[in-house]
Amino acid sequence: MKSFKLPDLGEGLAESEIVEWHINAGDKVEVDQIVVTIETAKAVVDVPSPCSGTIHKRYGDVGDVINIGALLLEIEETARVDATLDAAPDTSPQEATKKRDAATVVGNVSQQSHHVDIDDFWVGSHHKSTDKKLVSAMPSARLLAKRLGVELQGVQGSGPDGVIVDADIYKECDKQRPGTEVLKGARRAMVTSMTESHQQIANVTITEEALLDDWPEQEDISIRLIQAVIFACQQEPALNAWFDADTMTRCVHSNVNIGIAVDSSHGLYVPVLRHADDYNSNGIRQWLDRTVQGIRDRKIGREQLQHGTITLSNFGAIAGIYATPVVSPPQVAIVGAGRIIEKVAIKEGQICTVKAMPLSMTFDHRACTGGEAARFIRALVSHLEGAAA
Repeated sequence: MKSFKLPDLGEGLAESEIVEWHINAGDKVEVDQIVVTIETAKAVVDVPSPCSGTIHKRYGDVGDVINIGALLLEIEETARVDATLDAAPDTSPQEATKKRDAATVVGNVSQQSHHVDIDDFWVGSHHKSTDKKLVSAMPSARLLAKRLGVELQGVQGSGPDGVIVDADIYKECDKQRPGTEVLKGARRAMVTSMTESHQQIANVTITEEALLDDWPEQEDISIRLIQAVIFACQQEPALNAWFDADTMTRCVHSNVNIGIAVDSSHGLYVPVLRHADDYNSNGIRQWLDRTVQGIRDRKIGREQLQHGTITLSNFGAIAGIYATPVVSPPQVAIVGAGRIIEKVAIKEGQICTVKAMPLSMTFDHRACTGGEAARFIRALVSHLEGAAA
């Protein structure tokens, strides 16, 4: 029996959420066949089977948050069973079964090794109470239960031999506290990134507004905003950069890779339009439609969320006029567009109404001067107020 544990998916992150199982107990699988889809804080990843065989048992349900090294599957390997039978062709079925069991003794011993790391304990005084059962739980699960106020006695363990793991505590917490949810996936990632930004970045927000007199009806706002950000980056490259405080270095990028904030029911995603300056209007729209659909279907790869050099958030598509968007390090700037409003203005001595787009840009004042930020937003406004390209 082969135990398959969640591998390090190369994200540098300890936690993942089970999005979808592609197999059930009893199914036969081939090596490299996709068995489960996992969502890390950065992307959705398909995890393949490490060997061929029959699924003996799977661990964890859809929505469970699991850690690297957590047991995912137990697989009865085809090759191992066949090799045992081939080695003793004249062996009776009973003896073959014993030999198969013997051939997997090492695996079974390995699976039981969790007893070394698991905190087995009696709740209360075991010599005085006979109605308390022995609780077997991972140390991390015990600590998590204490923090969330979960009683281990009522928890059904899903680990090997009924061991309680972190995912069981999260599930029990959801039952005990109606209306309370454990943050997962993109929402969990947002906690980390926002905390990191608050701790590391000297955030300053500058605001402006663009008058949209020359915009035609049914103008594609998203395309115009992306094109304006590209133009502003070309005019004032200091905002299209990364900053590393540890080494006191700044990398000003020649290519514009725009991260586009996308709201979804699963949380906030920021896919990156790489080499945005190489796209025309139709190309931008096609990329947006394709990417947003991928997010809704939870089929977006980690490579689509990497290497952004500046971020755009069109929060005004939902609500809001001005904001203080949060910069995601190592980037140094994020542009936010508010809800287009109609306001009274004086034009050529006459009172009239105009449409205006409120703009808010937050920048890391450690890496950018106020003058650079002001020149950037001036270029942004200039492009938005012009006729469509």
